[in-house]
Amino acid sequence: MVTLPTRDGGTVEVTRIGALVDIHVRDATGRTVATVTRRAGKEVALLAPLYASPK
Repeated sequence: MVTLPTRDGGTVEVTRIGALVDIHVRDATGRTVATVTRRAGKEVALLAPLYASPK
C-alpha cells in the first residue's frame, strides 16, 4: 500500500491486488470520499488531476 497526501490535506491510498489497484480517497478529516478499483497502470490518469498545478 502507498499513501499519498493531497493538496487539500486528504490522502489517497493505492493498494495493488494482482492485476488491479484499489484506490481510497479520504478528505482531511479522514472520511472516505471515494473508493475505486482499476486495472494496474490506469490509476495514473485517474490521480493526475489531484496533483496538477493550480491555474
